[in-house]
Amino acid sequence: MILYPAIDLKDGQCVRLLKGEMDQATVFGDNPAAQAKAFVDAGCSWLHLVDLNGAFAGEPVNGEAVRAILAATDVPAQLGGGIRDMATIEMWLTAGIARVILGTVAVEDPDLVREAAKTFPGKVAVGLDARNGMVATRGWAEETDMQVTDLARAFEDAGIAASIYTDIDRDGAMQGPNIAATEALARSVEVPIIASGGVSSMSDLTALRDTGVIAGAISGRALYDGAIDLGYALALLAD
Repeated sequence: MILYPAIDLKDGQCVRLLKGEMDQATVFGDNPAAQAKAFVDAGCSWLHLVDLNGAFAGEPVNGEAVRAILAATDVPAQLGGGIRDMATIEMWLTAGIARVILGTVAVEDPDLVREAAKTFPGKVAVGLDARNGMVATRGWAEETDMQVTDLARAFEDAGIAASIYTDIDRDGAMQGPNIAATEALARSVEVPIIASGGVSSMSDLTALRDTGVIAGAISGRALYDGAIDLGYALALLAD
């Protein structure tokens, strides 16, 4: 199981939100590139980047910070937030992003996801962001009447690389991930599922790994707070 350290970008800074609320942001640093390099130096094999401003604006906002991270590191990075058309997808992939995450457009324009996955094999993931099992879009500000399992199944044959499942009410709350829901989702689809939201301890990581069906886990606040030691976690998951 791959551990993805998360760098959430708001106004050019590294932050973590509580349950996706922009006014509940804790700033962990004003040098995202340095933070990314620290994660890479600790041994991570992937980075998870989110342009939080972009998720609300519907277009890239923290592009300068993302490019600085790409210049400072040499591991693949996946990026979500404000990526809602083919031009933006191509722009980020050309810039060096290894995988784009499509969330809002997966609901509003599923044909775009299919076109992107076909055009850029292995470089497109779908963001499955849910509150009480129902999908939320546009920076989690708008809730839909679509169940997260239905959205995941809708792209089974699209050729996407992975789906990232975030339980919004667990995100940034340090209360543990929704392991049961994540495992159930992973068992219901063939696409690899990456867990996100609430991963806050080594026991969370081992529990996710021990399901045997979850492909990856994203952690942010726990790494910044020191609740998870990244080097130790990577070594444990590698065994």
